[in-house]
Amino acid sequence: MRHPFRSAIIGLLLVLVAAGHAQPAAAEIRLEGEAAELIRARLQGVRPDLPLIGLQPAPLAGFYAVEFEDGSIFYATEDGRFLITGDLYEITDDRFVNRSEDVRARQRADTIANLPVEDMIVFPANGNRRGVISVFTDTDCGFCRRLHLEVPELNRKGVEVRYLAYPRAGVGSSSYDRHVSAWCSSDPQGAITRLKEGDSIPPQTCDNPVASHYALGQQLGVRGTPAIYLDGGRYLPGYMPAAELLKELGLE
Repeated sequence: MRHPFRSAIIGLLLVLVAAGHAQPAAAEIRLEGEAAELIRARLQGVRPDLPLIGLQPAPLAGFYAVEFEDGSIFYATEDGRFLITGDLYEITDDRFVNRSEDVRARQRADTIANLPVEDMIVFPANGNRRGVISVFTDTDCGFCRRLHLEVPELNRKGVEVRYLAYPRAGVGSSSYDRHVSAWCSSDPQGAITRLKEGDSIPPQTCDNPVASHYALGQQLGVRGTPAIYLDGGRYLPGYMPAAELLKELGLE
């Protein structure tokens, strides 16, 4: 996720408004706990145009996680008087655990769960589906091609692979055009496989989700491909062989 506003809270407020974000209706904001409404009222009393999407108790006693549309997370005191920026870490017996990432994972899971599956190129599990991964992929990316070689094994182990388009060269590039051709093909699975094998496919156009997938990837903070997301919103950057992915999914 991007966090462009953490240098100063004033910067956050000004940029959010300048970007033209619309304030969701109160019913659309997730409010959890008795203090959430108080915090919302205080924040919007100062800036009614703030694009809040959620307020929930934080793992740190006395604080609430404040979620904004762009994925930024802040922490407010229960009385709504103080707002803190920065990731929240829990110190366990043997490691540091980023609890802010837990919130981002839920945001990602909700976002991806609401995407139309028919807009993806799907390689379904063989037999009973035991897991799903959603992958932002670039047909020209070497590591994406390596991951594609693992898809048959993942399918055999009950994992459905859902591809979203992420042409790293950007919208309007020749790479973008190749993605559009794959998504518009009468055989999208075969088309994307041929592209990942280095072959060409006939150019085609149609109404397609390639540009929206690319924009979503940027919103989610995709920095490289393949970008793998598990059902719970966990982000696994880069290539992983099937055996490691199965372990991450708890299937091995």
